Amino acid sequence: MSKHNQHAPETPATRFLKQHRIAYSTHLYEYEEHGGTSLSAKALNLPEHAIVKTLILEDENSAPLIMLMHGDRKVSTKELARQTGRKRIETCKPEVANRHSGYLIGGTSPFGTRKKMPIYMEKSILDLSIVHINGGRRGFLVGLHPHDIVRVLKPELVSVALE
Repeated sequence: MSKHNQHAPETPATRFLKQHRIAYSTHLYEYEEHGGTSLSAKALNLPEHAIVKTLILEDENSAPLIMLMHGDRKVSTKELARQTGRKRIETCKPEVANRHSGYLIGGTSPFGTRKKMPIYMEKSILDLSIVHINGGRRGFLVGLHPHDIVRVLKPELVSVALE
């Protein structure tokens, strides 16, 4: 665990975490366009499986939703649609995702989003003791206990990971 970094940015996500009294560590790295979780895992010397990506998806009615997934896994949108009683789910266009979340793609956090959206989380994330998730800015992750995510966001747990 790195010490709390004085230079970590203040974002809607960190304000949300502080407001809900959630302990977290801050981790900054050099962001690269399309670097994804493999880049942040390498930069911070973390297992990619313990980095949780925040995906903004939408259903057949263009209703947005958030999916939290292991960095080294893909989401079966077919299975997610089936488990959540929707006809289909697909990725939002980046500008649409930015509008829903209030964050830029690559810096999307599930905490402190502009719009309240249903949240789904891959249930095996709860098997990890600590996860690192975007802190609301590109190149900035926060480390926290996955049970804290469940406590404050109350996501529906699903099993939709693809290798």
